[in-house]
Amino acid sequence: MAPLATTTDLESRLGRDLTADETARADALLADASALVRGYTGQDFTQVVGDEVVLRPVGTTVRLPQRPVTDVTSVVAVGGSDTIPDITLPVGSWTWDGIDKVDVWPPSTDWLLNLPETWSDGWGAVNTYRVTYSHGYAEVPDDVVAVVCAMVLRTLLAPSMVAGMVSERIGAYNYQVQQGSGSSGASVGITQADRDVLKRYRRKATTIQTRAL
Repeated sequence: MAPLATTTDLESRLGRDLTADETARADALLADASALVRGYTGQDFTQVVGDEVVLRPVGTTVRLPQRPVTDVTSVVAVGGSDTIPDITLPVGSWTWDGIDKVDVWPPSTDWLLNLPETWSDGWGAVNTYRVTYSHGYAEVPDDVVAVVCAMVLRTLLAPSMVAGMVSERIGAYNYQVQQGSGSSGASVGITQADRDVLKRYRRKATTIQTRAL
């Protein structure tokens, strides 16, 4: 998955081009910072078309894990056996609220009459749905780009590869470690300030995601 910021974003914040040494490390650090942000928020941010996810509903509702949801194209009831095979739910048997919620029970169950008898008899045993949907931003939100760049620049501009070091003197060698700052040496780190910016993207509730079959 592509990083959430680019070397151009870093350079625009530095006001100069990256040096050769900085360029050599920048791509890996951007990838690491992006992975930490995605891990903390649970969001991809970049656009994905036709993503498939298998979820268990809460009652009759499935909440899609990635935001913003831009389209829902199909909902498949996962039967999980030869007796109750998977079946794509027909139009009208599910609704998307335009945000992130799919209701899988229709107002009327007359459409069940068109299904094989063994499947309709086993309807109550079906408790997972495979949803195909599209999600993500056309452009990564500015505050997310800013956090990723800040995480990378704290590491890229550190005077030493020693974690937490904020100053270094060569003559009569001396160094200073900043406590609790989140400064990094060789690797990026996410600070509480970063989390404060990102917390609005975290999901507060979702349905259980299962392994795709």
